[in-house]
Amino acid sequence: MKLSERIITGNRPYVIAGPCSAETEGQVMNVCKDIAFNGSAQMLRAGVWKPRTRPDSFEGVGVNALPWVVNAGKETGLPTTVEVANKLHAEQALKAGIDVIWIGARTTVNPFAVQEIADALSGTDIPVMIKNPVNPDVQLWMGAFERFAKVGLTDLSAIHRGFSVYNHPKYRNVPNWELPILLKENMPEIPIICDPSHITGNRELLFEVCQKAMDLNFEGLMIETHPNPEKAWSDAAQQVTPDGLKAILNGLVLRTPEFSTDVASRLEEIRAEIKTVDDRLFDLLSERMLISESVGVLKRENNITILQQEHWSNLIQNRLDNSESYNLTRKFVRQLMDAIHQESIRHQTAIMNPSKKK
Repeated sequence: MKLSERIITGNRPYVIAGPCSAETEGQVMNVCKDIAFNGSAQMLRAGVWKPRTRPDSFEGVGVNALPWVVNAGKETGLPTTVEVANKLHAEQALKAGIDVIWIGARTTVNPFAVQEIADALSGTDIPVMIKNPVNPDVQLWMGAFERFAKVGLTDLSAIHRGFSVYNHPKYRNVPNWELPILLKENMPEIPIICDPSHITGNRELLFEVCQKAMDLNFEGLMIETHPNPEKAWSDAAQQVTPDGLKAILNGLVLRTPEFSTDVASRLEEIRAEIKTVDDRLFDLLSERMLISESVGVLKRENNITILQQEHWSNLIQNRLDNSESYNLTRKFVRQLMDAIHQESIRHQTAIMNPSKKK
């Protein structure tokens, strides 16, 4: 059975654990044995090549660390995975006996690099896990899967590690949960493993994100685990000890998408109520856009710009100030109003600048 099939059909969550970076042979062996001993994971991970932002940062031990990871797998009886970023990495990992390859976010963003690795792995049946690109682009993520599939590699899984953003107050990489959900909508056969370590950058937030991933019915988790996180050579703040990993997993509430006939009946009743409200919402939005077109006619007749910044600023501020009374978050109100505004601009543009027929 393919790894991707085992992840989907097995007990949730399928857990991949191990250090952010393979630092020494003893560190890798010790932490992997501890993970295996407490039964926390089904696969071992370790960073061998580390794509770092700054050149003077620790960039991994490199090819010399591959035997450490392979031996840890043999000692524990668990499969192993490492990240590869180019053709040479892929070839060296295969030669060393690594069981699973994963493609990192900084590589997924580059179709040339993805194709190079896919070509290097062509002719093998090694499973490949693909992290989302650093930028929130589902088409780019899907394209990476398609490149591997085209060379005959079909044992594929996704890793959701969040998306880069500047100076977010909470997350290292914002989860943007709607994007992995969209990936699943388009590629339902691909299991999704959540990487809360890179989403949070903070071990104190790991449980919260793990629980959210389970509630969204993701199939697995990849959690960075280190024997002494505070002294880790890379990403110390987001790693946990093997005992910490076990505590996170033991605390998870695992819910199921399945439900009884009685529950199904009640759900249908509630969903019918929601549909009625949704129908009203869309009718109102349609009515609103007709009014926007009337505004567009008036602006066209008087040669007025579409955007009236002061009016828009006052309007959005009023809605944001009243978000609590709507029982909605400010973030949602902002996103909703921005979407409505852009659609209103589209309607007004069509009125003010109609396409000229040739």
